[in-house]
Amino acid sequence: MIEELLMAAAGAAAAAAVYAAAAARVVKQYERGVVFRFGRLRDDIRSPGFTMIVPVVDRLHKVNMQIVTMPVPAQEGITRDNVTVRVDAVVYFKVVDAADALVRVEDYKFAVSQMAQTSLRSIIGKSDLDDLLSNREKLNQGLELMLDSPAMGWGVAIDRVEIKDVSLPETMKRSMARQAEADRERRARVINADAELQASKKLAEAAGVMSDQPAALQLRLLQTVMAVSAEKNSTLVLPIPVELLRFLERATPGGPAEVEGSSAAAPLSEAYLKGRAAAEEAVEDLTGTSVEPAPHEKHA
Repeated sequence: MIEELLMAAAGAAAAAAVYAAAAARVVKQYERGVVFRFGRLRDDIRSPGFTMIVPVVDRLHKVNMQIVTMPVPAQEGITRDNVTVRVDAVVYFKVVDAADALVRVEDYKFAVSQMAQTSLRSIIGKSDLDDLLSNREKLNQGLELMLDSPAMGWGVAIDRVEIKDVSLPETMKRSMARQAEADRERRARVINADAELQASKKLAEAAGVMSDQPAALQLRLLQTVMAVSAEKNSTLVLPIPVELLRFLERATPGGPAEVEGSSAAAPLSEAYLKGRAAAEEAVEDLTGTSVEPAPHEKHA
């Protein structure tokens, strides 16, 4: 009798162990458990940790609550300004309602993928090429709104959508390169023209100053001669100012005088030639270049 009781107790313990093993479930931290009893959804969503179900009667489905990164295949379309492009994107989403993600849609990942491809083609047709290239943030927000509206009914929330790459035809790339080059050349010409305008204004101011002070023009001439003579590789013909010749003519007795009614000048006097030679030597010492005499003086 005792043996029979012991056998019965052992059998009951074994049955309880088998039942516990069949009923025990573990839900991970990033998962939620959805229970169906005889095919009907139970209201209690199992939280992470150890949980029990009724074997054979209940079915436990675990739903991942992590953010899913899903690449959207490249979609080819025609923009609003009639340019053929290929655009690919990436979608970040997560499940916010585990029960709706299982009940309301057959495969929420496949549904989000198809919706993302359709929305991407739609956004391509509504946008210009310049918007796809430079205004992607606005397009990302519009694409996110297009995906988030139907996804909320599936228990899925769209975290963000990013357009990754826009592929253009080779002919369009070359056209854009020529456009950028022409634009840079236009800006360079405008800058050069502005520089010429500023330089002309400064030269006009300098001419005004020199007209008030004639000695400034002579000093500028000597500075230019010194700058040119520093190279030592050119022959410099320096014109003698008429004022200097007139000063020498007045200072020298018996200087040259023009014969009235004649186009040829009178022969130069010896004192005038000496004064002219002294002036040439002074200029040669100052500039380091020799001054050639005028043609009518070579025969004097």
